[in-house]
Amino acid sequence: MSQIPEATAEIQEQIEPEAVRERVATVRHRIEDACRTANRDPSEITIVAVSKTFPMQSIAAGVASGLLHFGENRARELRDKEKARPGQMHGGDVIWRFIGHLQTNKAKYIARHADWFDALDSPRVAEALDERAAKNDRVLPCLVQVNISGSDQKYGLPPEDLHAFLDTCADYPHLHVRGLMAMASFTENPEDVRPQFRRMKELFDGYDANKNPCVDMEELSLGMSNDFEVAIEEGSTMIRLGSSIFGPRQYD
Repeated sequence: MSQIPEATAEIQEQIEPEAVRERVATVRHRIEDACRTANRDPSEITIVAVSKTFPMQSIAAGVASGLLHFGENRARELRDKEKARPGQMHGGDVIWRFIGHLQTNKAKYIARHADWFDALDSPRVAEALDERAAKNDRVLPCLVQVNISGSDQKYGLPPEDLHAFLDTCADYPHLHVRGLMAMASFTENPEDVRPQFRRMKELFDGYDANKNPCVDMEELSLGMSNDFEVAIEEGSTMIRLGSSIFGPRQYD
């Protein structure tokens, strides 16, 4: 059985509530500046705190700083953390989002413990999740992941296959697609990926969800710590931040 990461002294220092609060305040100021540039309302932007590998103290510090959404990419770690701090679907005070590539044999953990699944990228995964969600008597909110960079190192649907895949989601009544997610190419200059974000907005706006009862195009999840201002300027409604909130991640 997997274990919730324990805090080393080094990590403990990074997740002091005051340090997290200061980082979150800085992020919110950056969001406000980006929204001002794009003539948008900062309330349109949701922060997903990427808490993978961080201990439960990080979740508590994030909640104390006003955060609600937390992202995990390991199914068993999500399960253990959600048991320790229940998510919204179980009456808790946080929203647990699974943001990583999913092996179908781990679908049971997502159906039981994830409030959202943000990386739907194939009919095979959709079928497995739909079956497990049905067994748990729920409808699972999802984001469809698009490989907007074209990199072989990234998961997601090719852009040209997206709308056809969204059509097939009508076959999965226990999944509710609520929008799209993508990770742009990593670059030192965020301006280099502006065309990728712009293309995602075109794909987002270009799908007619009125004909599909299992799809509502509400959320466009784009942007991470190094490029989220550009993503907001191009229409992102949700940004995924790890180090900007919790500090450098410690790996075993």
